[in-house]
Amino acid sequence: MTTGVRRRMGVEERRQQLIGVALDLFSNRSPDDVSIDEIAAAAGISRPLVYHYFPGKLSLYEAALRRAADDLAGRFVEPREGPPGARLLRVMGRFFAFVDDHGPGFSALMRGGPAVGSSTTNALVDSVRQAAYEQVLFQLDVTEPSARLELVVRSWISLAESTALIWLDGRRIPRAELELQLVHDFAALAAVSAAYDEGMATLLREVLASEPPDGPFAELLERLATLAP
Repeated sequence: MTTGVRRRMGVEERRQQLIGVALDLFSNRSPDDVSIDEIAAAAGISRPLVYHYFPGKLSLYEAALRRAADDLAGRFVEPREGPPGARLLRVMGRFFAFVDDHGPGFSALMRGGPAVGSSTTNALVDSVRQAAYEQVLFQLDVTEPSARLELVVRSWISLAESTALIWLDGRRIPRAELELQLVHDFAALAAVSAAYDEGMATLLREVLASEPPDGPFAELLERLATLAP
């Protein structure tokens, strides 16, 4: 039997609750459109109490963004087991699941929002990009990337961001198709670079050698073959 007495939260517990509430609200609407009053109401506390834990919406937004950034960076972590194409496809599935769940917040961050331009926000976004970059290199078993490989991987990460933003504006292409297309995009970028650099060519041969006939990279080769005259 419950007594109906509400348990008093500790300082850190309350902070984490507010971050979670704010993240939920920012995930469904642009942070610009969410007020402190709404955050307080959703958390079941007063507006002044929110300010007791956070100086203002910007600091709360940055805290929520930090949690989201950690979550997004974790989506790129994948065991180095099995064919590279299948691994990258699983990563893209988790990446788009995040984008799907946090659409308005993701869009506000990349296109402009209350904390965009702050050093904290820029550092968090860069940390996610760096985590993605390092994870791709890990999947390729490369510790010292060449200049061309770095260009390929960082360009592909930017392409994934842009693709996600465009997709959010109407979701006119099935999500699964874009996940596969981005895997193909990575292979295509690597192939173009391999045409100019023997080191990239060697790396690409190694990747394709471990690709099964029904893998994403093999499928791309089949699709491209149909375009040849």
